[in-house]
Amino acid sequence: MMCTRRCLTVSLVKDIVIGQYYEKVCFMQRLKIVFSGPMGAGKTQAIASLSDIPVVSTEVKNTDLHTHSKALTTVGMDYGELTLDGGVSIGLYGTPGQERFNFIWPILAQGALGVIILIDHSAEDPIADLSNYLATFSKIYNGRLVIGVSQVDKMPERDFAIYRDWLAAQQKNLPIFPVDMRQRDDVLLLVDTIIASLELES
Repeated sequence: MMCTRRCLTVSLVKDIVIGQYYEKVCFMQRLKIVFSGPMGAGKTQAIASLSDIPVVSTEVKNTDLHTHSKALTTVGMDYGELTLDGGVSIGLYGTPGQERFNFIWPILAQGALGVIILIDHSAEDPIADLSNYLATFSKIYNGRLVIGVSQVDKMPERDFAIYRDWLAAQQKNLPIFPVDMRQRDDVLLLVDTIIASLELES
C-alpha cells in the first residue's frame, strides 16, 4: 500500500535525512516543504491550515494594490510545522508572492522535500502565472513539484481542464489538484502527494 503523510515511517525519514536531504547549517536547512505562488494564491492560509504551531508570518500592509487587492502580503516568509506520525517534524515555508522578493525563493527551496506551487484560478491569467512559476523553479530547484489551484469556486465558468491541457502541451507530467486552502484535508493532499513520491523513490 502506498505510504502517505499519515503512515510515513521514521526509518524512511531517517533515510532521507542521511541522504541528499540532510542539511545542518541553519534552521532553514531541515526537512521542509515549500509553498510558492503569486500574491493571493493562498500560501499563508495553506500553512495556517496545516501547521501544528502558531504560524510565523511576515505579512504587512499591501502597497501593491494594482497587482492584487488583498489587504496584507508576505514580504519575508511564512513558517509553520507539521508533525508526522512518529514525531518527525517537517517545516512548512511560504515564499513571498511579489516577484521583487524572489531572491529568497532559491534559499527556501534548497534541500526541500518538495515545492507546492499554488495558483489562483480567479486571477486574470492563471496559465501565465503557472508558466512563470514552473519556469522559475525549473532553474533553481531540481525536485518534486505539486500544483494546487485555489479559488476555483470564484470562477466556475473557467474549466479546470485548462491546466491539465496546458501541462500536457508542455510535456510536463505534474500532479495538480483543485484545493480550498481553508480546508486542512485539501492542503494535506498536496503534502501527501510529495511524501508518497518519496516512498516510490526509496
